[in-house]
Amino acid sequence: MDDRLYFRQLLAGRDFAPDDQIARQMVNFVYLIGDRETGDAIAVDPAYGPGELVDLLAADGMRLSGALITHYHPDHVGGDLGGWSIAGIAELLALPDVRAKLHVQADEAWGVKRVTGCSDSDLELHASGDVVMVGEIPITLIHTPGHTPGSQCFLVDGKLVSGDTLFLDSCGRTDLPGGDPDALYESLTQKLSVVPDDTVLYPGHMYSAEPNAPMGDVRRTNVVFRPRTRDQWMMMFGNAG
Repeated sequence: MDDRLYFRQLLAGRDFAPDDQIARQMVNFVYLIGDRETGDAIAVDPAYGPGELVDLLAADGMRLSGALITHYHPDHVGGDLGGWSIAGIAELLALPDVRAKLHVQADEAWGVKRVTGCSDSDLELHASGDVVMVGEIPITLIHTPGHTPGSQCFLVDGKLVSGDTLFLDSCGRTDLPGGDPDALYESLTQKLSVVPDDTVLYPGHMYSAEPNAPMGDVRRTNVVFRPRTRDQWMMMFGNAG
């Protein structure tokens, strides 16, 4: 599938939206995933410069057919962030040539609508294990609550796009509304346990020196995998922030 898979990891504030002060501060990653043969592509968490992302796809001969949402926070979907307005999925859907659905875990729909103003008709709701097809490229959705109730990761051809569930050296905070450290422990140790060690982790932010790493390396070096029991994990990360 490697030759057919189109996959780009883009750093907001550097690879697009270079003049956006908040993008440079928040160091979000946006991902473009597609099928080179059909030209269909989907964007993961297209915040900060939705028009630029569509233009980047067009320059590569691709067209946007949807968006995958890891979770509802404004730095990933757009909206108000501490008084700063971030362009995101609402602006994406308003572009004249865009006809796209927003793929959201069912538990996250309320948050996405509240933060962005998008409506039910804009969303396609999913459960864990659902597969979204982009052309002939299958993307498996894994519900990983903890950072938010409807956080999800995306598994495609040996790559795990993890949003704010898991970073290379840490995990998502659980002290924000909807955060649940016990659920995050379950997500990291059980729901993501099916992901092989040779799968490459692609996180939602550039919080480490490297932009991605094999899951085996992450499991060996990331402090969140150090505790051996739930009680130990809760003692260390129960109020993670």
